[in-house]
Amino acid sequence: MSRPPFLTLPACARARRLPTARGDFAVHEALPPAGTAPRGTALLIPGYTGSKEDFIALLEPLALAGFRVVAVDGRGQHESGGPREESAYAQAELARDLLAQAAAVRAETPGAAPAGPLHLLGHSLGGLIGRAAVLLDPAPFTSLTLMSSGPAAIAPAQRARTRQLVDALRVMDMESVWQAMRESDARAAGGVGNGAAGTPEVADIADAPEVPDATAAFLHRRWTATVPEQLIATGRQLIAEPDRVAELAAVPLPKHVLSGTVDYAWPVALMEEMAVRLGARRTVIEGAEHSPNAERPQETARALARFWAAAGGGAGGGAGG
Repeated sequence: MSRPPFLTLPACARARRLPTARGDFAVHEALPPAGTAPRGTALLIPGYTGSKEDFIALLEPLALAGFRVVAVDGRGQHESGGPREESAYAQAELARDLLAQAAAVRAETPGAAPAGPLHLLGHSLGGLIGRAAVLLDPAPFTSLTLMSSGPAAIAPAQRARTRQLVDALRVMDMESVWQAMRESDARAAGGVGNGAAGTPEVADIADAPEVPDATAAFLHRRWTATVPEQLIATGRQLIAEPDRVAELAAVPLPKHVLSGTVDYAWPVALMEEMAVRLGARRTVIEGAEHSPNAERPQETARALARFWAAAGGGAGGGAGG
């Protein structure tokens, strides 16, 4: 799970609802300051157990670079809500949600600015959903960035941990699972057990002493607000995702694979190989692990802005009109 480095929105951003043909979604939106030439829009999709807040540190630097930024809580995540049915969170359903979000974002013209290029970024699980959306319909998008997201299922050790979490969510409520994760993380920190209640993005977050009280409270609140069926369905996707790199490589869209130097969900070597297979730009953020967006936001924002500019970041234009 990404830990936002802070929780207060910058002055350029606001929290709001994004109405779409498939329902309303909670978003954080940042706009370039007055006098900054608009260079397009970025749609940011969070990972497993995550939310729009995972991108909070990217909002201001990307807005200052000229990009409108829309970070989304997907169906069943944090403040978006969703049904208590696993079928509602099938990957194809989430991909269609993303396409509806893209259509809604493109239809809006904040400050009478042209919609311009639309750049899609998916973090971890969000990368798998973004890939599925692009394979359904690439037309709305100018580029695709896969951040800390691999070619297929997560690493074997993480599959085992995620399977344990999915099994626990079937028989325990969210608060009970949270407390079990805290106990597991505490045992792991003390050299007892292996933290098996954790997941690729949940491990070591429930009771870490370096997390400020406000952040810890937010992480707990976000966890309990997430729909458990969403975590069950998407956890199963992380465990069983097939390799669709060849399909994605055939889509004529600029692609970018960005990661830290270390990653526990997908080995960095796998992401290196995926970038080659995709013919994608490859960026490694020094000093970052699974969440460059939260761990090294300034460096990550610079890398994203450079890629988007090269992919079609000038004012106006863009795929799909």
